[in-house]
Amino acid sequence: EADLVESGGGLVQPGGSLRLSCVTTGFVFRDYAKSWFRQVPGGKPELVACIAGRDHSTYYKSFAKGRFTISADDTKNMVILQMSALNADDTANYFCGATSYTCVGVMAGLVQYEYRGKGTLVTVSS
Repeated sequence: EADLVESGGGLVQPGGSLRLSCVTTGFVFRDYAKSWFRQVPGGKPELVACIAGRDHSTYYKSFAKGRFTISADDTKNMVILQMSALNADDTANYFCGATSYTCVGVMAGLVQYEYRGKGTLVTVSS
C-alpha cells in the first residue's frame, strides 16, 4: 500500500522560505511522476510543480516559476519542494502526489495522482 508523508510546513513571514519534504513508500519511486499540489479550505487542489520519475525533468505552474524548486532523491524515495519569496497567496495545505502517467499529462490537467499524502500546512503571515 502506497504511503506519502509530508513535512516541513509551518508559519513563515512574507518573503520567507520553507522546505517541504515528502517521503514515500509502497510503490516503485522512479516509475512515477511526482507532484506537489496545494489546496485551500473549500477549494480544489492546485498543481504547483511536477518532476519526472526517470530523468527528473521539472515542470512548474506559472506562479511557482522562479520561486519554487522541486527535486527528488531516489535514494531516499523523497520529493522536496523548496519555496522562497513566499506571500500570503501561498498559504495552503501542500501535499504530494504520484502518478504512473507523465508530468506532461499532469501539467495538462489530464491526470492528478493515483496516490497522495495528507499534506502539510503552510501559513504565510506577519
